Amino acid sequence: MTIYKSRFPDVALSDKTITQRVFEGIDPEATILIDGPTGRAMTGAQFVGGVKSLAGGLTARGYGAGKVVALMAPNIPEYCVVFHASAWAGGTVTTINPTYTAHEVNHQLTDAAADVLVTIAMFADTARAAIKGTGIKEIVIIGDAPEGMVPLAELMGAPMAEQAPVDVAEHVVALPYSSGTTGLPKGVMLTHQNLVVNIDQSLAPADVQPGELTVAFLPFFHIYGLEVLMNIYLAAGGGLVTMPRFDLEMYLKLVEQYKTPRLWIVPPVALALAKHPLVDQFDLGHVEQVNSAAAPLGADVAQAMGDRLGTNATQGYGMTELSPVSHISPQGQCKPGASGVSISNTECRIVNPETLEDVKPGEDGELWVRGPQVMKGYLNNDKATSETIVEGGWLRTGDIAHFDADGYLFITDRLKELIKYKGFQVAPAELEAELVTHPAIADAAVIGVPDDDAGELPMAFVVAAPGAEPPTLDVVKDYLETRLAHYKQVRLMEVVDEVPKSASGKILRRLLRDRVAAG
Repeated sequence: MTIYKSRFPDVALSDKTITQRVFEGIDPEATILIDGPTGRAMTGAQFVGGVKSLAGGLTARGYGAGKVVALMAPNIPEYCVVFHASAWAGGTVTTINPTYTAHEVNHQLTDAAADVLVTIAMFADTARAAIKGTGIKEIVIIGDAPEGMVPLAELMGAPMAEQAPVDVAEHVVALPYSSGTTGLPKGVMLTHQNLVVNIDQSLAPADVQPGELTVAFLPFFHIYGLEVLMNIYLAAGGGLVTMPRFDLEMYLKLVEQYKTPRLWIVPPVALALAKHPLVDQFDLGHVEQVNSAAAPLGADVAQAMGDRLGTNATQGYGMTELSPVSHISPQGQCKPGASGVSISNTECRIVNPETLEDVKPGEDGELWVRGPQVMKGYLNNDKATSETIVEGGWLRTGDIAHFDADGYLFITDRLKELIKYKGFQVAPAELEAELVTHPAIADAAVIGVPDDDAGELPMAFVVAAPGAEPPTLDVVKDYLETRLAHYKQVRLMEVVDEVPKSASGKILRRLLRDRVAAG
């Protein structure tokens, strides 16, 4: 067995909760949260006070220890308050993508057994439809609440002075949903210890400075935004300028205005920074590092972006199931196309996915990771958990990779079937399950087709139902629009006589990819 170890010394496991760890870095006098579009600001003291007051109110209302708060909101300062208030009260937060349809939200609320839903007025109609048949008792609105819903201000109560007691190694504090390597979205159980150790692991090479700001457009419902931006920056004594949605011009304006030294992005934004003419209208000379993650970034695009901005273009690697960071490119120590080096306490293997034997150094195989940031497991899904976390505590990532002689990780392919559309995960199985509910579709298969701007485009192959008119792409788009989030939509489609399958009934996506490549 060949185990690749980190070059960084181990960090000690802590008995702190995630909120205790974040509070350690808070300067009460400093401005730590700024709403980018409006400039509305929150100091460290206001943040801590808000967290403790809301924790007291949640507890008094029956939504404290042992309860699940569903949080469906864009990136705004209050998001951070709600998350940490639930954590301080001993609860669990399941983070929901606010672009989800009511159908998708309903699934997550049901699976997570959520007790209360916190959102904003813009999503009130979706929330109202989504809670039908779930255990949600109230819908809480950040800001002014529509009739029948509760304003968040009404939940503020007597401050809870101390952290509610929890077992940091076992208590699930965050429950984001991920498709893992395949299949439908599953609740990823992340403990306080998972999140706390990943802060300490990441700060060793990332070296975020007290008072350092960054612009946070990466959504907080996704573990990249929740941990790498929200928790790590606040714990390090830094701060966030939040953006509810990405807009290139506003992003560049905020980066220039707040002189943020580091940018945290995804590949489509890297492409814009490398090529879009708008970039030339802003002074970005203060930017020291641009880090891309969530999907592989091509070496050419990274180099072009770095050259244009006159800065270091680096990559990191992780996944929701890793809380999420396992690899980081230390500032000034990047390699083109590499996803960085292993962080503290992190061991890796490169394994032949068929024989399950370690490959020779330098050869490609499936990346396996072991460390204290590995998730507790998937909620309500022992089978998926046992397939992902195997003997010895190794997490199978589903990514094909190799290490070079200097310990840098290179992701070269994916075993897993997930499509990466603009940094978001699209599970083919989820799209296929929705497609076949259309009366004109008898069978369907979905693959990702490479695209320069999006990374990959979801392409569907559909078989028309007997006697039905084969559906057009527009018909399919209209149907899926109310059932799936915008990034999960089919972008390309072909009507076929049959979907190629193995003897066991598994879709042979490789044949479909070959078909597209042959074009």
